[in-house]
Amino acid sequence: MTVRDLAARLPEPDALRAACRAFGVLDAVFDIEYPKYHFTAGWRPGVDLAHMDNGGGDRWNIVFESAGVFLYGFDHMSEATPWCDEPRAHWPGLLDGLPAALARWTEEEAFLFEDFFDATVCVWREAGDSAWRHGPVSFENDAPFADGSEWLFDDIADGSVAAYLSHAQSYFEREIDLESVRAVFGGETLTAEIVRALNAEADFDEVARIAGRVGVRADLSEPELS
Repeated sequence: MTVRDLAARLPEPDALRAACRAFGVLDAVFDIEYPKYHFTAGWRPGVDLAHMDNGGGDRWNIVFESAGVFLYGFDHMSEATPWCDEPRAHWPGLLDGLPAALARWTEEEAFLFEDFFDATVCVWREAGDSAWRHGPVSFENDAPFADGSEWLFDDIADGSVAAYLSHAQSYFEREIDLESVRAVFGGETLTAEIVRALNAEADFDEVARIAGRVGVRADLSEPELS
């Protein structure tokens, strides 16, 4: 899968945001300090941010704002890495066609490394558009791992309960309570009972704090059982 396949697989913006929100709060239940998936509602005024960091130098960010959605990822081992060139340069076509309304995110300080926008894959969708767009990139023999699209975005592009379960069981190396995951994906209020069913060792107050940042309502009226 390259960016062309990714753009075809991504769900509608609202569904993508909901999946990112669920991934973010669920990962916090299992690892409050170093979750793989994050979500921050109101990261900037009128802007929500979904973020993935695998701790090995690879990451992605998805910006949700009134002008649309801007998604990019960086796979440091991919063919499209800008680190193959000196000075660094994006893969040809990567940002071609990016609308002005979303182009400012390529200059966002939080997304720069050594004053450079590190990206190997970019996708966007302006508000009111009916499809996801990307630049006219191409790779020899259409190499499936050329830009990192497949392994960076496979879970979130699917965005399902099953996709999260697959990620969590592998990443956290534990069995995951299916019904509790379904409850979070269904938008239910996060309770101490749900959190305990997922991870008996989790600190509910801390998880509830993260849930507030994610934009998920937590029921603080229910005391956590020791």
